[in-house]
Amino acid sequence: MIHWPFMRFVTFQHHGHQHAGVVSGEDIVSLKSAGLPDMLSILKAGEGVFRRIELLLANPPAEAVIPLGSVKLLAPIPRPGKIICVGLNYRDHAIESKMEIPTRPTIFSKYSNTVIGAGEDIVLPKNSEKPDYEAEFAFVIGKGGRHIKKEKWRAHVFGYMNLNDVSARDVQLAVSQWTMGKSFDTFAPMGPYLVSADAIEDPHSLDISLTVNGETLQHSNTRELIFKIPELIEFLSSIMTLEPGDVVSTGTPSGVGFSYNPPKWLKPGDLVVVKVEGLGELHNRCVAEV
Repeated sequence: MIHWPFMRFVTFQHHGHQHAGVVSGEDIVSLKSAGLPDMLSILKAGEGVFRRIELLLANPPAEAVIPLGSVKLLAPIPRPGKIICVGLNYRDHAIESKMEIPTRPTIFSKYSNTVIGAGEDIVLPKNSEKPDYEAEFAFVIGKGGRHIKKEKWRAHVFGYMNLNDVSARDVQLAVSQWTMGKSFDTFAPMGPYLVSADAIEDPHSLDISLTVNGETLQHSNTRELIFKIPELIEFLSSIMTLEPGDVVSTGTPSGVGFSYNPPKWLKPGDLVVVKVEGLGELHNRCVAEV
């Protein structure tokens, strides 16, 4: 188990090199000297890795301590093996979408080309007139497995982070399969941190919100999820092997852009902020594709 409180993992770029690290106050401690060059190596290392990290954090070498303000934060997991998304997983969002309340999880995927970090730009594509936002609470698999019982879910969740499931509604809803409308470059901002699971006492009781240019457009709580983490892990692992670094994004509450009259589509210059309680704030600005 993790004993260091509020362990916030990051992937960052410094002097042209990419590192995994842990935020400590106003600094980042690079984990390279602990033999952990990237997040995937941490996720695959097993439970004993946390003791190695604790020992490093207690007495880090000077060169491993880097001011937070001097680095570029990337997505915590820059190239996830799988990005698994859950659609219509808040009752109020299913209703505003004019779709039936699901009786089993509605699953779709995004690809790794969509991933960007906090502070990076969401590129609004030329071939969509209806770009939309979706604040989401995501969890990341640490210990993988198949046919995982829901009672064992905690053993398989490494941590949690913010995610914005940006969606081109005109592309998404032109066909029955949603993946293409979800998979434009830059359409999965995530971060800024991957917060260790032990830092969040109850992941099913967290405020979740989204603002655009300071205006709150989504606000709910993860207690409103239809399918919660235990059910999702059991369902997904009954079909596919879950692997370290897989990202599962649990769905968005009501208040997405298409639900307003008139709709609130994303525009160049918009600043979008996703905030899930305890996970920091994910800021991204929108720009037009050139």
